[in-house]
This record gives sequence, C-alpha cells and structure tokens, in this order.
Amino acid sequence: MKFRLYFAVLMSCVLSFLMSGWITFINIGLADNFLTAWMAAWCLAWPAAAFIAFLFGPSVQKLAHYLVNKS
Repeated sequence: MKFRLYFAVLMSCVLSFLMSGWITFINIGLADNFLTAWMAAWCLAWPAAAFIAFLFGPSVQKLAHYLVNKS
C-alpha cells in the first residue's frame, strides 16, 4: 500500500506537471503570464491526477499485464 501511494503521488506529479505545461502552452502560447498560468493549472491538476492514479492504478496495471501476456 505504501508503494502504491508513493507511486501514485510521484507519477501524478510528473504527468500533471508536463501535461499542464503542454496544455497551457497550447492555450496561451509563450505569453508573459505563461509560468503563472502553468503553475495555477498544475496546482489544480496534481491532486486530481493523484486521486485518479491511486484509484485506477491497480486496474490499469492488471489490464497491462493481461495485454502483455495475451500476445
């Protein structure tokens, strides 16, 4: 359980950081307020991503194992 929690928090941090930066760039480009907008988006995205990663992580892992073993 401890590993699952740490993994969900760390993976969601990295993914939400990169994805929020990419989406912010797509939406506003390299505007003067890019960094501020990016950090605001990341602060909202990270908790949601962590919850989703923790909740759905085991199911996705099982699906991945199934797909790997199927082929």
